[in-house]
Amino acid sequence: MELLLILDAMKRSSADRITAVIPYYGYARADRKTAGRESITAKLVANLITQAGANRILAMDLHSAQIQGYFDIPLDHVYGSPVILDYLIGKQLEDIVVVSPDVGGVARARAFAKKLNDAPLAIIDKRRQTHNVAEVLNVIGDVKGKTAVLVDDMIDTGGTIAEAAKLLREEGAREVYACATHAVFSPPAIERLSSGIFEEVIVTNTIPVKESDRFSQLVVLSVANLLGETIWRIHEDSSVSSMFR
Repeated sequence: MELLLILDAMKRSSADRITAVIPYYGYARADRKTAGRESITAKLVANLITQAGANRILAMDLHSAQIQGYFDIPLDHVYGSPVILDYLIGKQLEDIVVVSPDVGGVARARAFAKKLNDAPLAIIDKRRQTHNVAEVLNVIGDVKGKTAVLVDDMIDTGGTIAEAAKLLREEGAREVYACATHAVFSPPAIERLSSGIFEEVIVTNTIPVKESDRFSQLVVLSVANLLGETIWRIHEDSSVSSMFR
């Protein structure tokens, strides 16, 4: 609502062009109808933002890339992975295997692995029983004796990524790191993530992390420079394609 009010105020003030910078698109997971009478909230919010006056959108790590099609205005979609990759490369980890916590995240994990010197890829085979409750079955790929890097777009309750980490430990992974752009951290995420199953939980500041939610294994990286450079390129009408992934 704050964003809509600001957009409306700018529109009524005769702004020439309005770009809405949305680091975390909070309704992205409700992007399709899976049952009967339910709202496609991602599309509804796109309509609201457009009608309020936005001429362009800058978003980061949308849950589904096809959400870009919900907007009838230009949308620049950038990723938080370059910031996380720079941090991991600086740690000089050995024997890395990049792990997707579910089949749906394979494309993301594959792109991430390519930037880590073509690291091998593993996949967690998962069956979700009910909302926010995940049952992990097995690992597809070799993780024994390796440093496993779990990659996802967000961590909500932490159930999926915590169960994945436990399974990786059981399969012989030497170390387990969790990486995600958006730290949603709905309860009981903090308890799960700080239980000692991760060497580090690496996130960005697209969502501010409260002091009460911080724990010793948590690493919060800033995407300010990435967003700032993208905003400047949009303002100058230059290309942002090189920053997409």
